[in-house]
Amino acid sequence: MPSPPPMIRVLLAEDQAMVRGALAALLGMEADIEVVGAVADGEAAWREVQRLHPDILVTDIEMPGLTGLELAQRIQRHELPVKVLIVTTFARAGFLRRALDAGVSGYLLKDAPAERLAEALRKVRHGGRAIDPELAVEAWGEADPLNERERQVLRLAGEGRSSSEIATQLNLSQGTVRNYLSEAIGKLGVGNRIEAARLARQKGWL
Repeated sequence: MPSPPPMIRVLLAEDQAMVRGALAALLGMEADIEVVGAVADGEAAWREVQRLHPDILVTDIEMPGLTGLELAQRIQRHELPVKVLIVTTFARAGFLRRALDAGVSGYLLKDAPAERLAEALRKVRHGGRAIDPELAVEAWGEADPLNERERQVLRLAGEGRSSSEIATQLNLSQGTVRNYLSEAIGKLGVGNRIEAARLARQKGWL
């Protein structure tokens, strides 16, 4: 009699309690998948990744504390063996490109069929990638022109922060902040920082 396949140990990070519970219940029905933890924010997810050593972290993008992309970047930077699969509503090519740059192994949309998540986890566990096919094609169209520092400054500007507030938060001079904003505005071909932040967010670059 063949031995059962090894369990895929999964940690869930999702800030919406109902979605988090639904994902846990869905995956709990699979014979080869074990949900070892479920948390509501990025910092908690980072602590549990180190404590539980899951095979795969299933995470949303927008969360309190750390975003899913920042989590993936931190896991990549620390060279942890856990793989990352993003499940999100953000059907934007810019987010997918940044996720792939951060070493993410899977990127699914929340409106995908439920059975696709379990299939994606199995594929990722065995070294494959599970990417929403339509989004994958779109992702290689328009490149993100912003560098990481321009993205940080523009994100804060889009939240209504002044140049002096941004400078204090990022430990930069106000002149440097203005230079980054000017570069970002020029690259995006818009008239001001608010338009630049709005366009970059629409493209999935923030």
